[in-house]
Amino acid sequence: MTARSAKPASPRPARRTPAKVRPPRAGRRPAGPQGFLTRAKRAWDRPLTAYYLILGAPLLITVLGLVMVYSASQIKALQSGLAPSYFFRKQLLAAAIGGGLLLLASRMPVRRHRALAYPLLAGSVFLLGLVQIPGIGVSVNGNQNWISLGGPFQVQPSEFGKLALVLWAADLLARKEDKKLLTQWKHLLVPLTPVTFLLLGLIMLGGDMGTTIILTAILFGLLWLAGAPTRLFAGVLGAATVLSALLIKTSAHRMSRLACIGATDPGPGDQCWQAVHGIYALASGGLFGSGLGASMEKWGELPEPHTDFIFAITGEELGLAGTLSVLALFAALGYAGIRVAGRTEDPFVRYAAGGVTTWIMAQAVINIGAVLGLLPIAGVPLPLFSYGGSALLPTMFAVGLLIAFARDEPAARAALTARLARKPVSGRKPAGVRWKTMRRRVKRRPSGER
Repeated sequence: MTARSAKPASPRPARRTPAKVRPPRAGRRPAGPQGFLTRAKRAWDRPLTAYYLILGAPLLITVLGLVMVYSASQIKALQSGLAPSYFFRKQLLAAAIGGGLLLLASRMPVRRHRALAYPLLAGSVFLLGLVQIPGIGVSVNGNQNWISLGGPFQVQPSEFGKLALVLWAADLLARKEDKKLLTQWKHLLVPLTPVTFLLLGLIMLGGDMGTTIILTAILFGLLWLAGAPTRLFAGVLGAATVLSALLIKTSAHRMSRLACIGATDPGPGDQCWQAVHGIYALASGGLFGSGLGASMEKWGELPEPHTDFIFAITGEELGLAGTLSVLALFAALGYAGIRVAGRTEDPFVRYAAGGVTTWIMAQAVINIGAVLGLLPIAGVPLPLFSYGGSALLPTMFAVGLLIAFARDEPAARAALTARLARKPVSGRKPAGVRWKTMRRRVKRRPSGER
C-alpha cells in the first residue's frame, strides 16, 4: 500500500487593503455649483464689497446716463434751434462738478458732514421761499420750482432740500439717540415731522408733487430706522395718505395722471399720450434694442425723452438687456447702502446712509414705475441717469457720503489699511511675491517649495 502524496496547500488569497482615501486638502474649495455659490457668497461678504459697489455702480449709471442723454436729446435740441450736443454738454459739465462734490464728500470726516446739516437746511428753506417770489422764481411745465442763474442755467432748490433733510434729520436723531430720547413718541416726531412738513409745503406751493413724495419716503425711512412703533408709523402714514388724496383730488392735472396708470390708449384729448408712448418705446426695443441712436419715439412722439422718460428711450435703443443692466446697478447700490446702514455703530452714519438709500431707491422706483405704467407720472428724474444738473449735483454728493461711510466701517478700514501696507513703494514689487500670474499671490518659501 503506497502512501498518497499530500496535495500542496493552495496559497490563501492576499487580503486586499482598502485604498486610502485622502482627506480633503485644507482650504480646498468644493467644485461644481455648490463651490461657485460658496465662492460667490465669500466674495459678497468681504469687508470692501459695499465700498466697491457704492464706488462702481453710481459711476456706471452716470456714464451710461451721459450716453443716453446725448442720444435722447439730439432731436429735442434740434427742434429748439440748438446744437445737437447742447443738453449733453450741460450734463457733462454738471457731472464734472458733481464728481468734484462726490470726491469732496467722500474725503470729509463725519463731523464735517454733521456740521453741514443746519446751514444746508436753512439755505434750502431760504431758496424755496425765494422761488415763490414773482420775478425770481421761474415756471417750467407749469411748476414754479426754479431760480434762474442767468443764461441757460437754472437751479431747483427742492433737489437740494432732499440732501438737507437727510443730513439734518440724521444729526437730530443721532443726538436724541445718544440722550436716550427716542423711546418717547414726541421726540420721534418733534421737530422732525414739522420741519419736513415745512419743506413739503414750500415745495407744494410750486406744484411739485413728485419731490414731495420722495421727501415723505425719506421721512418714513428715517422713522423706521429710528424704531418708531407700528401705531405711530401707521398714524403718520395715514395722515400722509389723506393729505396726498386731498392734493390729488383738488387738481385736475394730477387726477388725469392717476387715470393713466396702465393705459394702452392715449384717451380723450391725448391726456395719456406720454404714458402710452413710453410703453410703445419699451415694447419696440425687444431683447437687445434697435441700436444706440435709432429710437423713433424721440422724434417728437415722446415728451421729455431725455429727462423723465429716458428709461423708455433706453429700453427702445438698448432693449431689455439695457434696462435690466440699469436695474441691476440700482439694486447693487441699494444693497450696498442698506449694508452700510446696518453694519455701522455710529447713529449718524446709520440714519444718513439709510436716508440717502431711501431717497435714491424711492426716486428710481417712482420714475421707472411711471415709465412702465405701474405708477402715475410724478415728474421726477431717474437719479444719476436723467438730464438735469440740479438733480445730479446733490445726488452725487450723497453718493460721496455713502462712500465715506463705507470706507469708515471698521472691517473695511482694516482691509484698506492692510492693502495699503502691501502696496509696493515707487513701483517696486515686494520681495518673494509673484506677479503677472493668474494664481494667487503667495510668497515663495526659502526652499523653493510651493
